[in-house]
Amino acid sequence: MTGTLAGALDARQIPSYPDKLTADVEGFIEAVDGKPRITRIKVHYHLKVPRGKKAEAERAIGIHEQHCPVSQSVRQGIDIEFDGTVTEE
Repeated sequence: MTGTLAGALDARQIPSYPDKLTADVEGFIEAVDGKPRITRIKVHYHLKVPRGKKAEAERAIGIHEQHCPVSQSVRQGIDIEFDGTVTEE
């Protein structure tokens, strides 16, 4: 998921390396039919972008999941939430 966002940022000429993009990821495990199951994943990105690129970066966060094979694969059974904090440098 983070790799797909990095690609979306690259397409917008927003650097994501070496320390411009990080993510906090939290998984929620619940009992479903008496068995433990991951039911939800929450991803919060931390992104540092050049001045004037904040709106583009926020848009990339909003749409990157549509092109992410991992997210599209697991979304069949797991809810995934994305958000982010974008800071201009």
